[in-house]
Amino acid sequence: MLAGGLEIKGAKVYLSGICFITDKSSCGATLYETVLTVLTAGIRFIQYRQKEGTTREIYEEAAKMRKLTRYFNATLIINDHADIALAAEADGVHLGQDDLPLAEARKIMAGKIVGVSTHNLEQARGAEAGGADYIGFGPVFRTATKDAGEPRGVDNLRVIKQNVRIPVIAIGGINVDNIESVLKAGADAVAVASAICRGDVAENAARFVAVLRSELKNTKRGGR
Repeated sequence: MLAGGLEIKGAKVYLSGICFITDKSSCGATLYETVLTVLTAGIRFIQYRQKEGTTREIYEEAAKMRKLTRYFNATLIINDHADIALAAEADGVHLGQDDLPLAEARKIMAGKIVGVSTHNLEQARGAEAGGADYIGFGPVFRTATKDAGEPRGVDNLRVIKQNVRIPVIAIGGINVDNIESVLKAGADAVAVASAICRGDVAENAARFVAVLRSELKNTKRGGR
């Protein structure tokens, strides 16, 4: 497990400093090969996101991701689908603002992690009050991965961190050149898709892990 993870409610499940979000449109290799490469590089937090395909196809792929992440003792979060998260025995589900309401997801996700995407302070506070285990906030920077709206910037990320007590995972346009500013703004973790997928996946993932480890060392030394 990469240092700097976040323990959720005392469970033996951690949200590591880097979350890799699967993105078939950006990665040239198969999903399995890509996730295996990312895990081998040291990333221990995977969010399986698949917007296309039947429920059965998504479940079958999620089940494969579960077996792979278990081998590496890594956390697996399923995007959007609480039913698939439960069926695949994932660690939790991540909900968007238009997905199953948080209160309803919490009813069926007993003992599991529930995260929520947020884009402003009102949504962040609402997710915390509603019982979310963590929030995703963004897009911090402009991103081509999906139409996520205008960038919120690191200043707004800092405001979010100052107003909620649950972990905040920053997302949107994060790369090895700007990750330091995101961490300094208080992000507990960062979510990355295309910055790892585009190019050499192994090299990109290793660079992210190296940067994060360097930042963690600086933090322990009082360098931040």
